[in-house]
Amino acid sequence: MEILVCPLCKGPLVKHNDELVCKADRLAYPVKDGIVVMLADEARPLAAEEIEQLAG
Repeated sequence: MEILVCPLCKGPLVKHNDELVCKADRLAYPVKDGIVVMLADEARPLAAEEIEQLAG
């Protein structure tokens, strides 16, 4: 987990539920069958409420 970074900004990722989240880009990368899908096209944008939850 420590070596994984966001493929867009190279920033840190945070595990949240079944996703890895980049707070800087506000994207959540899915984990499918135990493998992180590190493609920007597969990431979902985070809502403002989700960003606040991660910060708090």
